[in-house]
Amino acid sequence: MQVIGFCRFSYPAEGGFQVEHDSVEARKAFLYAPERINERFRYFETICLPGLRAQTDPDFTFIILIGEDLPEEHVARLFDLVEDLPQAVIVARPPMPHRAVCKEVINLARHDRDADCLQFRLDDDDTVARDFVERIRADARLIAPLRAKHRLVTMDYNRGFLMRPGADGIAAEACLIPYHSMGLALAVRGGCHQSIMNFAHNKLNQHMPTVTFTDKPMYVRGHSDNNDSRQKKHVKPVILPMLDSAGEVELKAQFGIDGDHVRRVFSS
Repeated sequence: MQVIGFCRFSYPAEGGFQVEHDSVEARKAFLYAPERINERFRYFETICLPGLRAQTDPDFTFIILIGEDLPEEHVARLFDLVEDLPQAVIVARPPMPHRAVCKEVINLARHDRDADCLQFRLDDDDTVARDFVERIRADARLIAPLRAKHRLVTMDYNRGFLMRPGADGIAAEACLIPYHSMGLALAVRGGCHQSIMNFAHNKLNQHMPTVTFTDKPMYVRGHSDNNDSRQKKHVKPVILPMLDSAGEVELKAQFGIDGDHVRRVFSS
């Protein structure tokens, strides 16, 4: 089965954000602000990409959706970062309705729309375990009888880590959160054109059967003050403990995230 991963990198969609803006231009100004976008690059480089590069099954496509008017210096920086990730495909689009453009881009990446496929989604500060692609393929076979009866089935991996990188290293702790966006894979039947981006991740169980696997950590969610979900009023701060050297070794073994790399990038 084809496996497709999807990530929006500061794409100025119409909708799709928890924080509202008065216009598309106001949204672009927020997304492309130097301090914010430089932080997004640091998170993307130190969290998202290492887990993808380390996949035990390299047979997947990873789509990165950007805006057509993302400044050229940022486009060049993005291409440089994914140069050694052959699975990466950067797609540029003008501002469009969020769910429609995501669905279109994902479906265009399908080799055969009449064949079943698996889809997952990441924000630019998330990643997945080194064996995520291998695992979702195996689990899709495991639930084949359920998939035969339903056009869409969600596989939910509810164990992971919350992480905040910085110049001092990595602050992180284990978490157990059901239907977290980066801990999901969607099995899509051939001929079905809906995608993993057609649904709010925390409401998937209202639209289709879901199966939860809880045996091991399968994702990392990055935390920063610039997260879209952190912009609302009355959001409680997340305090994470610093990892010691043993904790950093464990995180690197599971997700490819390197504490020394984190310190270098966030110190520059």
